[in-house]
Amino acid sequence: MLTRRFGIAAVVGLLSLAGIANTAHAAQCGSTAAGFDAWKEQFAVEARARGVSAEAVTALLDTTYASATIAADRGQRSFRLSLDQFLAKRGASTIVARGRALKQSEAALFSSLEQRFGVPPGPLIAIWGMETAFGRQRGNQNTLSAVATLAYDCRRSAFFTDQLYATLTLIDRGMLSAGTRGSMHGEIGQTQFLPKSILNYGNGGDLNNASDALAATANFLKAHGWRAGAGYQPGEANFSVIQAWNSASVYQRAIALIGQQIDGGVSTSARR
Repeated sequence: MLTRRFGIAAVVGLLSLAGIANTAHAAQCGSTAAGFDAWKEQFAVEARARGVSAEAVTALLDTTYASATIAADRGQRSFRLSLDQFLAKRGASTIVARGRALKQSEAALFSSLEQRFGVPPGPLIAIWGMETAFGRQRGNQNTLSAVATLAYDCRRSAFFTDQLYATLTLIDRGMLSAGTRGSMHGEIGQTQFLPKSILNYGNGGDLNNASDALAATANFLKAHGWRAGAGYQPGEANFSVIQAWNSASVYQRAIALIGQQIDGGVSTSARR
């Protein structure tokens, strides 16, 4: 491979001189690690043609195939559980208890977020607790390697190609580094934003900081149509906004139910 024969710096130079002129052939996706190095070299040509810096392309060429990410992507069995099973597996009662305490201890923060974005504490706290156990479980996977691997993988290549360009843009802007670490699919911070969502809704904040992450989450929800004062249970106006956060229906219902409990509604054993 070029990276083995010439080194990464030489590859970037070759891309700059010759590759930019011809980007007719898109990088080919694959389903095993065998084609990842060749795909990176093809993708690097396209990235340079789109204005990605040589430094960011160098970081891309230095990524490794993230086998753990692929295993996680293939094995998301918890989303096939019943709602009761999912709530138990995710520790819903613990999230509710901790969430209620945080709603009181951080009342000024949540009041400010509701005034600014129209989103009450419940769903924000539910997302925070569900995603990272209130910041305790943010992952230790190299973000660029994870996203690059998923962009290469044929299962959801188009979606993660967009995420990869967003990651490279964030690296160019100094908002991420080649060594940034997060969760298995490239999610980052207290509420697990994908790179494209960081660009679109992150408000320029540090998403490893809880207040910045919660503000970004509220901004995401507002941008997707959150209506202040409207309900967010299934069948109510804001439930479709929760659906925009995560595509798994059991996750959506869990967020709505846990949020309602934190906001003072029914217990987590109640069902609509």
